[in-house]
Amino acid sequence: AIIAGTMAAKKTHDLIPFCHPLGVESVKIKVQATGSNSIEIECTVRVTGKTGVEMEALMGASTAALTVYDMWKAVSHDM
Repeated sequence: AIIAGTMAAKKTHDLIPFCHPLGVESVKIKVQATGSNSIEIECTVRVTGKTGVEMEALMGASTAALTVYDMWKAVSHDM
């Protein structure tokens, strides 16, 4: 999930129309269990330029979440 989220954050400009490519310097994704049936995902993106990176962070976090779901559905369909 961390690798998938990192890759997605770096490819946001290919996936979201009108997002321009950025020189992403760092993507950090943390995934941790917060309960018996919940997780928390945090994605932090850094660039040097004067631009926002919220779309990259959202793309990274959402792709990490989708990857976790995809892996867990193989274990249990009761999600």
